[in-house]
Amino acid sequence: MRKQALIIDCDPGVDDAVGLQLALAAPELEVLAITTVGGNVPVAKTSRNARIVRQVAGREDVPVFAGAARPLVRAPAGAGEFHGAEGLGDIRPFEPDAPLDGDDAVEAIIDIVRSRPAGSVAAAVMGPMTNLALAIRKAPDIAGRLGPVAVMGGARAEGGNITASAEFNVWADPDAAAEVFHSGAKVVAFGLDATHQVRATEERIARIEAIGGAAAAMAASTLRFSQRIEREIVGWDAAPLHDPCTVAWLMRPELFRLRPCRIEVETGSDLTRGHTAVEFRVDAAEAPHLWAVAADGEGVFDLIAETLKAAA
Repeated sequence: MRKQALIIDCDPGVDDAVGLQLALAAPELEVLAITTVGGNVPVAKTSRNARIVRQVAGREDVPVFAGAARPLVRAPAGAGEFHGAEGLGDIRPFEPDAPLDGDDAVEAIIDIVRSRPAGSVAAAVMGPMTNLALAIRKAPDIAGRLGPVAVMGGARAEGGNITASAEFNVWADPDAAAEVFHSGAKVVAFGLDATHQVRATEERIARIEAIGGAAAAMAASTLRFSQRIEREIVGWDAAPLHDPCTVAWLMRPELFRLRPCRIEVETGSDLTRGHTAVEFRVDAAEAPHLWAVAADGEGVFDLIAETLKAAA
């Protein structure tokens, strides 16, 4: 099996933790590095949390590099109310055995992309796009060298989850998102239109709980936390599973339906900050981006359960 080489850029975050567990257990993926960014919680915590997930998965071979502590030009803004003060929901954090492998995520991204054949390294961006934007600023050539860049971010038909029209990851650093979308990188965006179709129902969580093993137990715990918080804050019975969609698509693209488009990000207005204008009226052959319009929620949870069970 030819594995897809992958950099995961994230801000764990309960759903990031599920996405990391899926990627680290997937035989289809060669995770080259995990890079962290300030987002759901500050970067010191996201960096610790990524190392916790790595340790629970038994994958200390995968390096973790700390990245940007704040957005390009904005003040930092977190989402602890949806992820817990420490970022991992009900899981009590601890200091992992293995330290960070470095504190320059931007340089790590550049070095990895340049060290592999052009087009061979994909990226799964599960948080604000600050690290990738900074890497492309410093080394513009990597935008064209990257394989698919699967980003969790944006909203169109579903509306926003942080403001009326903005999704959190893009809203947190809209300037970085705008730069990445304009960079020429092969961006595939998984916004709320798709991720709201992937719901952590009671049956799906119970299936992951039944697997046993530390990785599945962590994934189930974070899903249960999300389920409880969504009920309390939003009123939904089943929480949407956002970030793992990027990894699921890289593993099983048939689980999603994509449309060619052009995506612009609002950076000039406080009222509509982070709004993603997704324009489908483009020539498909020349469209710079792809937007996920549909997801097979049952299929995504089947993939998570089967992958974690095989690795247990």
